[in-house]
Amino acid sequence: MGVLADTARAAGGEVIGVIPHSLVAKEVAHTGLPDLRIVDSMHERKALMADLADAFIAMPGGYGTFEEFCEILTWTQLGLQRKPCGVLNIEGYYDNLLQMFDHAVAEQFVKPVHREMFIADEDPVALVERLLVYQAPFVDKWLGREET
Repeated sequence: MGVLADTARAAGGEVIGVIPHSLVAKEVAHTGLPDLRIVDSMHERKALMADLADAFIAMPGGYGTFEEFCEILTWTQLGLQRKPCGVLNIEGYYDNLLQMFDHAVAEQFVKPVHREMFIADEDPVALVERLLVYQAPFVDKWLGREET
């Protein structure tokens, strides 16, 4: 994340770091950021990042990336947020996850309209361009009593 932050700043981008106290000692907090916010918990971190973000992009990563991306997708599904969500699928990194999401649709655990609530692309420029024009679908009622 540090390389990404430095690269974004070098290109003139604004970077805001958000890290919980508990991870400052375990990870190397990017103290070179002009705006580094240290919060009390991971929950507070995710809520603040969601408030600050214009969009969400999952880049190749591990459990934390998967969890944070799936949480923001769930917030989108529930109508708690409508910002665009994307997956940067470099060299097919997320192919299996995307197949799992498709499988969840096929098994009727995820509605097709909810599968369309994020964009996947292998090209970062194309992904950002698609996110800039994306409009989250409005789903008035997505779960009926017979489905609970």
